[in-house]
Amino acid sequence: MTTPGLPQSIRACLFDLDGVITRTAVVHAAAWREMFDDFLGHREGDAFRPFSDDDYDRYVDGRPRADGVRTFLASRGIELPEGSPDDGPGEETVNGLGNRKNELLLARIHKDGVDAYPGSLRYLGTVRDAGLKTAVVSSSANCRDILAAVRIENMFDARIDGVVARERGLPGKPAPDTFLAAARDLGEAPAACAVFEDAQAGMDAGRAGRFGYVVGVDRVGQAEALRAHGADTVVEDLAELEGRS
Repeated sequence: MTTPGLPQSIRACLFDLDGVITRTAVVHAAAWREMFDDFLGHREGDAFRPFSDDDYDRYVDGRPRADGVRTFLASRGIELPEGSPDDGPGEETVNGLGNRKNELLLARIHKDGVDAYPGSLRYLGTVRDAGLKTAVVSSSANCRDILAAVRIENMFDARIDGVVARERGLPGKPAPDTFLAAARDLGEAPAACAVFEDAQAGMDAGRAGRFGYVVGVDRVGQAEALRAHGADTVVEDLAELEGRS
């Protein structure tokens, strides 16, 4: 069995979705920015500091929605009631802000659609042709809909997303639990699995779970940060791995 660009011991590949397979990371970032800037602008007035790209990378990217809200607000010294998952998007609770972000995200997706990275789709086909098992591991509750939108549901043997994580009580990235659950669903040990992530929190999860190989996908110029957080290698596109023996 050949493993394109991976150690020979790897038998399964665990792929993040946003920013790795699909071009939705930038849409997520824009929705987070719009939601937080609106919230902070009303709350902070003249002292308003906009939500930045660094804020997204450090506190939000790769985390479950409520964790992203909570972690960013803590960085600004703001604490809100948790609320409930059914909170309306206008409520100033952790869940309310998260639901407002999701409302903005879905509006952007419905308006502009969803694209997948051609190099990622080609690499996904290559590893499946090589006999490796595949799973998608995403904190997004919209993962299944996005997979269907780009018609690649059948490219994965297992799916652990925000909906499954909630059902199973799995903590999100940077904890390794969602990746570990994917490995179990595929019937493989973590050491036999490669993790593919574009977020610093995903690198932390790969390192904490002691996975066999961690691939950082650098779409926004954060290669050094991905390495610092645990990447064994960093590529700008997964197609680069096909040329490695």
